[in-house]
Amino acid sequence: MAYQHIDSQGNNIALSVGKVLCIGRNYLDHIQEMNAVVSEAPLLFMKPKAALCHMQKPIAIPTDKGECHNELEVAVLLKAPLKNASDDDVKAAIWGVGLGLDLTLREVQAELKAQGQPWERAKSFDNSAPLSGFVPISKVNNLDDLRFTLAINGKIRQTGHTELMLHKVIPLIAHMSSQFSLDSGDVILTGTPKGVGELLPADRVEASLEGYLAVSTEVIAE
Repeated sequence: MAYQHIDSQGNNIALSVGKVLCIGRNYLDHIQEMNAVVSEAPLLFMKPKAALCHMQKPIAIPTDKGECHNELEVAVLLKAPLKNASDDDVKAAIWGVGLGLDLTLREVQAELKAQGQPWERAKSFDNSAPLSGFVPISKVNNLDDLRFTLAINGKIRQTGHTELMLHKVIPLIAHMSSQFSLDSGDVILTGTPKGVGELLPADRVEASLEGYLAVSTEVIAE
């Protein structure tokens, strides 16, 4: 069954399904964990529509390409196109907020980095962006005060707070729109905190956006 955006109650959202826009290195603790450097400008990359799948369904990961790592992130769904947008334009274009996993083939990524190549082979494979349902923006108190947690097999692996982002949600999306056009139905993944690690078939996954939504699922082999 093809992916369709849904709200936090499981109802379909009447928006087309677009691409996924991502930022790397947006939390200092994750930068340090990866022995990376802080990027002066936001580090941007994309995932295609085929990367999207529903987080509440079993998460299928490749098992023949080395370790597949979790990267839990706050996800933002757009309801209107943006180009060279102001902060006010961005605020008016947001449908809602949820959670996304930026699944990453870590060994593949390391090889690509060593060769100075783009990351898409490690980041943009089919079903590499499992998404939760989305909470309408009218019900979200403050985009810069969102706390989120990922637990694997009952043990907390990642905790994040959007207050700690190096590039905050609204100006980040405005910057993205200055680099390329954003469309209605696009999703922005806003970066991951420390705690990335290998996912294995049969792992139990629990992701929560404090005060707004929670998702329980499992990992299966592709």
